[in-house]
Amino acid sequence: MNKWHIFDSATALDAALQANLSAALERDISDRGRASLAVSGGSTPRGMFQQLSQAPLAWAKVDVTLVDERWVDADSSDSNERLVRETLLCNEAKVANFIGLKSAPENAGDGVAEAIGRVAGMSQPFSAVVLGMGGDGHTASWFPLAANLQQLLDPEASSSVAATEPVTAPHQRITLTMPAVLNTRNIIIHITGNEKREVLESAVERGYPIAAVLTQKTTPVSIWWTP
Repeated sequence: MNKWHIFDSATALDAALQANLSAALERDISDRGRASLAVSGGSTPRGMFQQLSQAPLAWAKVDVTLVDERWVDADSSDSNERLVRETLLCNEAKVANFIGLKSAPENAGDGVAEAIGRVAGMSQPFSAVVLGMGGDGHTASWFPLAANLQQLLDPEASSSVAATEPVTAPHQRITLTMPAVLNTRNIIIHITGNEKREVLESAVERGYPIAAVLTQKTTPVSIWWTP
């Protein structure tokens, strides 16, 4: 059973979620000497990122990476790296160690090996993985019409990172695969609005990609939502 955390406002959700993540990071810094966090892009986490950036943690001992990235330059308005740098890797968190997924090759597939190496160098299992979700039931860059969707969702896949073409959205993508997402102490699904709640609640029945996260038995999942 996945645990729901329901809030009256986005502000309340952001405050509670950043406190939860701060505690998870602090615990792993204490227990392992380092902590790690994988986060998603989009508009939903902006407020939470801004609050988390002010947490009084030993941020120099924290590794931060992306769950997925569009294959665009880091200064592009479509870049998740840009979002994270502007909203999370500032204030107290400016000294955190950021591990990006985008690299120089023109095609995302040619950057997979480098991204795998970067992620492998992080403290793992992750302290937490924060997922978002689109209205089509995708999470990470696991899009319903992607040709390699089943490979991305395979919990036994040998690769932690893969390239993909979303078909229904712009840009090539590079994304953590299911085994990488499961390699964490906690998976957090962060969504807002009644429409997305309805999508999430029907995801298993409709076979949306995020259903693979909801039905797996390996890693605890909590859902953080506000209307």
